[in-house]
Amino acid sequence: MQESANRYIRFDWAMKRMLRDKANYAVLEGLLTTLLGESITIKKLLESESNQEEEYDKYNRVDMLAENDRGDLFLIEVQNNNEYAYFQRMLFGASKLVTEYINRGEGYHRVRKVYSINIVYFALGSGVDTVYHGKTEFRGIHLGDVLRLSPFQRQTFRVEEVSQLYPEYYILRVNDFNRVAKTPLEEWIYYLNTGEIPDTATAPGLSQARERLRVMSMGPDEQKAYYRHLDNIVILRDNIETEREEGRAEGRAEGRAEGRAEGRAEGRTEGILDTARNMKALGIATELIAKSTGLSVEEIERL
Repeated sequence: MQESANRYIRFDWAMKRMLRDKANYAVLEGLLTTLLGESITIKKLLESESNQEEEYDKYNRVDMLAENDRGDLFLIEVQNNNEYAYFQRMLFGASKLVTEYINRGEGYHRVRKVYSINIVYFALGSGVDTVYHGKTEFRGIHLGDVLRLSPFQRQTFRVEEVSQLYPEYYILRVNDFNRVAKTPLEEWIYYLNTGEIPDTATAPGLSQARERLRVMSMGPDEQKAYYRHLDNIVILRDNIETEREEGRAEGRAEGRAEGRAEGRAEGRTEGILDTARNMKALGIATELIAKSTGLSVEEIERL
C-alpha cells in the first residue's frame, strides 16, 4: 500500500536531478524499452541546443537527450503547461537534432535516427487514447501501396522500412489515464500520472525507480526544493483550468446576450489576463510571461 502520492519522485524532477547519473540509466532504459517494444541501452546523455533550460522552463518543462549503443537519438520531454503549438514544437526539436548531429559535408546516409518522446500533462489535441505513435510513410496516391526500400538500401542502412530512417514521435497524454494498469506500458503511464508505483508493477525500469526514486531518500534541502516544484506545477494547472472554466462560463453568459463566439473570446482573454497576473505574482520575468501567454510586454506591465 502506498504511503502517499509523493512517495516516489515525479519523473520530471528525477530527469533534472537523478536520471542523468549513469547509475540510474536503467530507469530511462526501462521506459524506452517498454515504449518502443525493443531492448534499449543508453550509451550516454548529450547536450543539445534543443534541450537548453530557460527560467520559465524550470518547472514548466524538462527534457533530456540520450544516445543508445546504435547511435540513435532520444529526445525525452516532459511538458506540464498547455502549449497550443506543441505539435510544431515536437517537429522543431526533432528536426534540429537531425541537423545538429551531422557534420557539414557528410553524406546524407550519416543522418541520425531520432525518437521524440513527449510526456504531456495537458490535453494535447483531440483523441481518446493515452499513447500515440507517429512515423513517416510514403503511400501511392493511385494504388495506395507503401513505398519500400530497395534490397541494396535495406542492406546498407540495416533497416526494413523507409519510416525507420525518419524521426518517430511518441506522445504520452498521461493525465487521461484513469484505469487499472494491466500492461507494462500502462504501469509506466500510471507512475507518470500519479507518482505511485504499485508493488505488483513489473515493467522494465520500474523496479529501479522504486528503489532509487523515493522522496525520503532526498536530503532536507532537496525535499524543500522538490515540494516547491510540486506547488508551482499545481499553480500552473490551476491557472490553465481557471482559464478554461472562465472561458466556458463567460462564453455561455455572453453568448446568450451577444453571441457565443464573442463571449468565448472575451472569456479566454480574461482567463489569459488572470494567468499572467498569477505568473507575475510568482516573480516570473515579463518576457517569459509574454512568451507563454501571447500578451505584449506593455499589456503585462499594466496588470
